[in-house]
Amino acid sequence: MTESGALLGLLLGIGLLLIWRSGPRAPQRSSTVRRAGRRQQLIAAAGLTGMNAAQLLALQIGLGVVVLVVVLLATGTVTVSLVFGLFGVLLPHAQVRRLAGKRRADLREVWPEVVDNLSSAVRAGLSLPEALGALATRGPEVLRPPFARFAAHYRSSGRFAEALDRLKDDLADPVGDRIVETLRVAREVGGTDLGRVLRTLATFLREDARARAELETRQGWVVSAARLAVAAPWIVLLLLATQSTTLTAYDSPTGTVVLVAGGAVCLLAYRVMLRIGRLPEDVRVLQ
Repeated sequence: MTESGALLGLLLGIGLLLIWRSGPRAPQRSSTVRRAGRRQQLIAAAGLTGMNAAQLLALQIGLGVVVLVVVLLATGTVTVSLVFGLFGVLLPHAQVRRLAGKRRADLREVWPEVVDNLSSAVRAGLSLPEALGALATRGPEVLRPPFARFAAHYRSSGRFAEALDRLKDDLADPVGDRIVETLRVAREVGGTDLGRVLRTLATFLREDARARAELETRQGWVVSAARLAVAAPWIVLLLLATQSTTLTAYDSPTGTVVLVAGGAVCLLAYRVMLRIGRLPEDVRVLQ
C-alpha cells in the first residue's frame, strides 16, 4: 500500500511538472509587437510614422506656450491669453484626428483594389507572402510603404505571423485588420476558398464605401455648422484685441467666469452637434 501511494505521488508530481513546463496553450503574440497606447494608435491611423506620443505631447505644449506668449504680448490680458494657449495645446491633437479621419476615408476607397490584387495573385499561384509583398509595387500608392516594410521584415525573419502582426499595426485600420486575419487563417488552416472569400469581401467593401460616401456628403453641413458655431465667438474675442479697455474686463473674476462658462457651452454644443451628425465608425476589434 505504501509503495502504491508513493508511485501515485511520483506520477502526480511528474504530471504537474510536465503541465508547468508545457507553458501557455494560447498562441502568444511576439514580444516585439506590442499593443500601442491610444494616442500612438491615433498617430499610426493618421499615417505619421515618424512621430510618437511623446513628440505629439511636446508639440502640443510647445505650441500652447507660443500662442500664450504671442496673445499675451498682443493683448496684455492674462485670461484671454490662457484661453488661446489652451486652444494651441488642443490644435495638434485635433489635426492628428483630422488626418486620421482623412486617411481612413482614403483607405476605404482603395481597400477593394487591394483585395482584388490579392485575389488575382492567389489565382495566379503566388504564395500569400509573395502576394502581400507584390502590393509594395502593384498596390495603391497610399499603401505601398506598409506592404514594402512587410516584405522587408518577412525576408529578414521568415516569420509570416510576426510580419502580419507588424503589418496590422502599421496599417492601423479596421478593414486592414479583417484582411490580415483572413490571410492568417488561410495560411494556418489552408483551403481552396480564399479566392472566393476575397472576392466577396471586395464586393462588400465597395458597397460600404459607396453608401458611406453618400452619407458623408449629407453629413458635411452638420460638421461645418458645428465648427463655425464654435469658432465665431472666439474670433470675435480675438478681434477685440484692438480695444485694450474692453479686454481688460476679462482679467476680473467676473470676466474669467464668463470665459470659462462660454468655453464650456461651446465645447458642449460642439460635442452634441457632432454626436447628432456622427456616422458609425469601424472599430479595431482584431488588434
